[in-house]
Amino acid sequence: MAFSMHSHSGQFCPGHAQDDLEPIIQTAISRGMISFALTEHMPLESDADQYPDEGSAYQSVSILRPRHEAFIVEAVRMRQKYLSQIQILIGFEGEWIRPSYASLISELAASEHVDYFIGSLHHVHEIPIDYDAAFYSKAKATSGSEEKLYEDYFDSQYEMLKALRPKVVGHFDLIRLLSEQPGRDLREWKGVWQRVVRNLQEIVQQGGLMEINSSALRKGLAEPYPARPVCEEYLKLGGKLTLSDDSHGIAQVATNFGRAVDYLESLGVEELWLLEGKNSGAKALGLRSVSLESVKTSLA
Repeated sequence: MAFSMHSHSGQFCPGHAQDDLEPIIQTAISRGMISFALTEHMPLESDADQYPDEGSAYQSVSILRPRHEAFIVEAVRMRQKYLSQIQILIGFEGEWIRPSYASLISELAASEHVDYFIGSLHHVHEIPIDYDAAFYSKAKATSGSEEKLYEDYFDSQYEMLKALRPKVVGHFDLIRLLSEQPGRDLREWKGVWQRVVRNLQEIVQQGGLMEINSSALRKGLAEPYPARPVCEEYLKLGGKLTLSDDSHGIAQVATNFGRAVDYLESLGVEELWLLEGKNSGAKALGLRSVSLESVKTSLA
């Protein structure tokens, strides 16, 4: 009973991802998934907010809102077409580049067709922190040190959590991807760890889900997002975990799910949580438990 709560396509994220939506969904079905979430990147406010690979494909953010609306139309069509084979959730990945994004995210989330959005951070000081080393270094220089950059990242994440209360929190510790020591135990930095715990407490209090995101493994990290100390603290607080491949095309659907399951087993996790969307027959977004063992079996 594998599933993924986070994905992208080249059809609606050109330059940033590969392949059209339908063959990606067909791939998820062929790999035994019971649920697959379509969560393209949201429209942006400014041309300056685009990643370099997005700018070459988009040219101007003026085309992003119509593209988002076209995505929703196609996602609804896919949800109906494959209703008997897989649950398709419709959402988007939110961006918290600056607080003004709160109103845009809320507006997009209010669509009758949208099940949920992922609360994510890819920027600190409006600078991408996961694109390449040069951008990461610029963000670090703006903060003054790497430790302070981490603090700023988790402070910005806290602002996002308080303002938006996302149902799913994306790649909680993405900040470590391009850091000097991606495997650093964040408990070594008192101020950073205090912020991590505060944010985890907020997610639990809000009843949100935190994703175990396997994309960190294909990007060369030793563990998925979030790292072990973060997961241990979150579980101690009573937090609920979900599962995502954060795929950017067919080749990445369910990539490294076996390693992610091994990681979850090592944490003592026995169940994951899955949102049930508007094709489940319910009038409101639902939540169900999925045993980790059933996910493991489906991957065999």
